[in-house]
Amino acid sequence: MGALIGIGVDGRVIASLGVMSLTSTASATASRRADPAEVAGTCPGDLVRAIRAEVRRGLDWQQTADGVAHALRASLPGPAAILPASLRRGDAAGYQSHLLYAEPDGTFSISAMVWLPGQQTMIHDHVAWCVTGVLQGREHEEVFAPAGDGRELRLAARNVNPAGAVSGFAPPGDIHRVRNTGDTVAISMHVYGADISRLGNSIRRVYTLPIAP
Repeated sequence: MGALIGIGVDGRVIASLGVMSLTSTASATASRRADPAEVAGTCPGDLVRAIRAEVRRGLDWQQTADGVAHALRASLPGPAAILPASLRRGDAAGYQSHLLYAEPDGTFSISAMVWLPGQQTMIHDHVAWCVTGVLQGREHEEVFAPAGDGRELRLAARNVNPAGAVSGFAPPGDIHRVRNTGDTVAISMHVYGADISRLGNSIRRVYTLPIAP
């Protein structure tokens, strides 16, 4: 996932199967997970503690996202620090989401997304606040807003997020589509205000509405 990057779904997958699950194998599921996903990578302990401290302040969603973004920006790890080489290569079947950490009380979770050039999400929004940081490559984001009494979407903004870009957002106003427009593998870290190890992903809704000219 926004930079408002969020966990999304690969277009080829959702056409027939629903939303991409939080796995390391490009599998997909149309339902939430019955059992929590297994951790596929790691997150530095200092960063987890900094995120936990921000979450426990009990602020509203946008304030929490801003605080977590500050913590991530101060300690943004490199790709090799969170994923083994085998998971940093990407997969032609669709972009990958790898669980790095889930807080035991369910208040937040952390994942890494790996995108080959040209891979993208569908247009979607999210169940909770999200903070993202691009670790490698470049990700392009289109932000949308409802229009036409909710019958269509309007393109509101375009963002190009290079390595090092960090930002946070919270619903509403979180409808977007993200893709790797570079010529190398892109890797980004995502912190969510929800337990995606059990939800499977952070998607609230996938939008198939027409886009206004």
